[in-house]
Amino acid sequence: MTVSIGKPVENFSAKATNDTTVSLKSLKGTNFVLYFYPKDNTPGCISEGQAFSEYHSLFLEADTLVFGVSQDTMTSHNKFREKHGFPFELVADTKGELCEHFDVIRMKKKGEEEFLGIERSTFLIDKDGLLQHEWRKVKIKNHVDDVLQATQALAGLTQADEGEGEKEDKD
Repeated sequence: MTVSIGKPVENFSAKATNDTTVSLKSLKGTNFVLYFYPKDNTPGCISEGQAFSEYHSLFLEADTLVFGVSQDTMTSHNKFREKHGFPFELVADTKGELCEHFDVIRMKKKGEEEFLGIERSTFLIDKDGLLQHEWRKVKIKNHVDDVLQATQALAGLTQADEGEGEKEDKD
């Protein structure tokens, strides 16, 4: 069974960096974002991680935790997180169970080669374990802005509440 907006997310448990385990049960009472990305240390995945890092304090103000998810190993995640200073944990879904649960594995093409891989996707789950928003086929530009706005709305924050925490537009 895959996830649906407005419906409860089935319980899951996955290992993450910093010797943590991420599970729906342990996150009950907290809003959280799971962003699925294709591969550690690739340009798009670095950019997306940096964007989530830049907004990390604003996500926390909106009572929302952020987790990055890919099928890379824990060793790769630890190096990736450390190298780029990500303040959030990365989930190592090496068997693809979480990816399957959120239905993010798609046929991809690089040159003439076709392969199964993660379609960049993000999910916002509320304090009660209900899926509130999903973003599929994500384009990185402005994506984290959209996710932040949704988390702030879920937390009951308004633009005026953001004050000085607002990020400058760097286009």
